[in-house]
Amino acid sequence: QVQLVESGGGSVQAGGSLRLSCAASGRTFSTYAMGWFRQAPGKEREFVAVSRWSSGNAYYGYLGDSVKGRFTIYRDNAKSTVNLQMNSLKPEDTAVYYCAAGLNSGTYYSTAMYDYWGQGTQVTVSS
Repeated sequence: QVQLVESGGGSVQAGGSLRLSCAASGRTFSTYAMGWFRQAPGKEREFVAVSRWSSGNAYYGYLGDSVKGRFTIYRDNAKSTVNLQMNSLKPEDTAVYYCAAGLNSGTYYSTAMYDYWGQGTQVTVSS
């Protein structure tokens, strides 16, 4: 069982930055792919980023097309946290952001891969 708690959401003007954090419980954090999704009102949950183990003894970060070049995902296995640094925010980034954990297999941009979800944190970007 993994419990996830997000923090760091808030309101910011366009062009600003926010950093979201997700703290996970459990002893096997390092074995999980850790992802971020977001959901705007009336829209489906959208993949934002994931940090997952890959061959070559390294974690790799993958980003959704809409956030490439602006967002960065990084994890700290010692602290069981995964962070999402969001720069150059746009009004269209406004959404509830969710942290998710799943076993490192499957399609990383699909919600179906993830077994555990946080409660979400609101991010609002004004123009």
